[in-house]
Amino acid sequence: MTRLKFSEYMTDWLYGQDGYYASYKEIGKGGDFYTSVSTSKFFGGTIAKHIISLVDEGFLHPSGTVCEIGAHHGYFLADVIEFIYTLRPNLLKTLQFVIIERFENLQEFQKNYFEESFGDAVNLTHYKSLGELKCKTAFFIANEIFDAFPCELYYKGKTARVDGHSIEFDVDDAWVDEKAKKYHKDRGEIALGYEEFAKEMANAASKFEFMSFDYGEMAARPDFSLRVYAKHEVIPFFEESIKREELFAKSDITYDVTFAHVKDAYEEAGVTFIELKAQMVALVDMGILELLEMLKANADEKIYAQELEKVKMLIMPNFLGERFKMVRFRKND
Repeated sequence: MTRLKFSEYMTDWLYGQDGYYASYKEIGKGGDFYTSVSTSKFFGGTIAKHIISLVDEGFLHPSGTVCEIGAHHGYFLADVIEFIYTLRPNLLKTLQFVIIERFENLQEFQKNYFEESFGDAVNLTHYKSLGELKCKTAFFIANEIFDAFPCELYYKGKTARVDGHSIEFDVDDAWVDEKAKKYHKDRGEIALGYEEFAKEMANAASKFEFMSFDYGEMAARPDFSLRVYAKHEVIPFFEESIKREELFAKSDITYDVTFAHVKDAYEEAGVTFIELKAQMVALVDMGILELLEMLKANADEKIYAQELEKVKMLIMPNFLGERFKMVRFRKND
């Protein structure tokens, strides 16, 4: 491997020809990590309930676009659609469903899954980037996307380069230095691409709401959070015993999101920041408990008990409820 900026190294790790995200990956008990999507269908169900509320309040047109970005399996959007069918079936005839997915093999997997799940009842459209999408009103949703943007590593005025798989902090980078000072970091990760992503979304729809779930805080962490997930084991990137050459492109690599950076990127693109809140608060506010009550009234007690345990994992502070945050933006035409 030639000498690279860390962002180039991370891009190859995740998105290269043989990168981690370039092919289908199992998520959940048999995979490398859990997500809220793999935990419970009621995660997507709560988003479906919110989408219906946006239509009812007149923000999202009944023929508007519902778009997931970085869908991987397609399970999340499929769960959303399943609950829209249950709660407001007529909307399936009018809403447009879109997935932004750069990898053709994952697009194929998603298409096949949707055909198996819905037949021809749902029309799914794929685009490789937000730049290809143009619509009037939209609801954009993403789960764990901002932590997957390539980043630079910064330490006391110097930016990292990678030689082989060894990290050296010996590069002067004015842009990284400016961001580090802006977010009061003397060490840590500086994400690349938030600004371009926000501009692409702002140009994709005249009016939209964007909601994303990820782990992090509004203010930047004062240290490095970069880590590798391999078979449910969390390995700090700078751990002395780490074997990066063996983990490269075979495991997930991620870091905590600085939501202030995301907020600034969207506001610079002319999009309004609405809120940042813990996942447990966001899901309760959007009606996840009401959905459970509906299940309780219409399903077997055993099924209800099983789903209740799964939902607890989404909203309990000691699992996904507190560490994960929901961030929300709006653009009005």
